[in-house]
Amino acid sequence: MHKRVKFDFDIRFTNGGGIQGEDFRLDISGDDIADEALAAYIVADMRLLMVGTVKILNKEILTEPHKRTPVDTPAGSYLVDLSHTIEAGLVTYKGLPAPIVCDYLSREDSKKFYEPGTSFQIGKIEMVTNTGTYIDCPFHRYEHGKDLSEVALEAFADLAGTVIRVPYTDTLAINADLLRNYEIRNRAVLVHTGWATHWNTPAYYENHPYLTADAAEYLRDCAVKLVGIDSHNIDDTRGNSRPVHSTLLGAEILIVEHLCNLEALPQDGFTFSAVPPKFKGAGTFPVRAMARLEQR
Repeated sequence: MHKRVKFDFDIRFTNGGGIQGEDFRLDISGDDIADEALAAYIVADMRLLMVGTVKILNKEILTEPHKRTPVDTPAGSYLVDLSHTIEAGLVTYKGLPAPIVCDYLSREDSKKFYEPGTSFQIGKIEMVTNTGTYIDCPFHRYEHGKDLSEVALEAFADLAGTVIRVPYTDTLAINADLLRNYEIRNRAVLVHTGWATHWNTPAYYENHPYLTADAAEYLRDCAVKLVGIDSHNIDDTRGNSRPVHSTLLGAEILIVEHLCNLEALPQDGFTFSAVPPKFKGAGTFPVRAMARLEQR
């Protein structure tokens, strides 16, 4: 059954005056719509400027046939979260300590500093920088390589992206041949193996998919900007050699490991961002990795 919303509104302008509307009816795609979403739609649809407060009044949801595209149909661009959630006790890399997430100042303890009814929480986090979904920059591998504070912001954000799908059920060793015939120059190349389905389980840490040395050399020679993977490590961790880290970070090509939700992305037509804090003396840190796609 189609749903419509009926409502009144009162709009005040920051430079004085206002306008009102009664019994407006708009199509919606769901069973309800928030007042804030209605207010945003009215302001945008009427191309209003200098808007201050917007009140939605007497809202009522009706069952009526739609007359045009619902107002809450997504438009423009949207974001896809490609990061795992970090929580206390999470083991990202076997052998490294799990993060400790706790109160430095609890809400209860803070009450004595403020008026009745007011409280705050200040958190405390203890963790290694290789936690959750994280980015590697040259300092992670090379003593004199750029650390997080020295890498330009443009290297972390709004990179044109390409997804290359190599299911772990087909192969664990991803060589250069599997990376050919894609648009990758000056792009963030995200390797989708499907390994993220094992996240936070014992299976995640063993016999994971990885890039081979010739794959890293191929990506370097194609001048990619960043390489990401939804696996435990971009290198084969069964030995002591780390040729992929060495090759890519030596060429100042950033690495993002432990991605997820790559199945939600198209092969291309999106931008990728993974921005860490601006830390001096750190070569790795968790990121909120994301892709921006255009609504079609």
